[in-house]
Amino acid sequence: MRPPIAIEDLALSLPPKGRLAGLDLGAKTIGVAISDVERRLASPLKTLPRGAFMRDAEGLIAIFSEFEVAGIVIGLPLDLDGRDTPRAQSTRAFGRNLSMRTGLPVAFWDERFSTAAVTRSLIANDVSRARRARVVDRMAAAYILQGALDRLADVLAGDPKGDGAGRL
Repeated sequence: MRPPIAIEDLALSLPPKGRLAGLDLGAKTIGVAISDVERRLASPLKTLPRGAFMRDAEGLIAIFSEFEVAGIVIGLPLDLDGRDTPRAQSTRAFGRNLSMRTGLPVAFWDERFSTAAVTRSLIANDVSRARRARVVDRMAAAYILQGALDRLADVLAGDPKGDGAGRL
């Protein structure tokens, strides 16, 4: 069992190459995204129906195994002031339980505005309401994962503040 860790610690606990999975936990669905093995690009993968934890975990574990996932990033729904909400507490519990079941490192990433940003982008690209409903959760997971991947790149480049000072 591994407790959830800070994103900066995740960078140090991963092998040089290996995919990360990003999760956007909703009340009815779980959006899933996956990175490339070099952890540069996040891509939406699928949306799973949400149910009991054990069923959710089994579906996720199958995905993690299929894609040889090395770590997990879960979107954390904080309030506008950055404080935990009841949903954030539930998400933290889900992450702890998932880490115990998988043995994979789990980190959380602030997901505020992720669904809104993705929805705006889909509307701007004239995606129908029905199609938006089908893809928004997995695209939000990719948005969350991409933010975490960018932060991991900063940490590994020696830029702990994430202001670009450590990049070439």
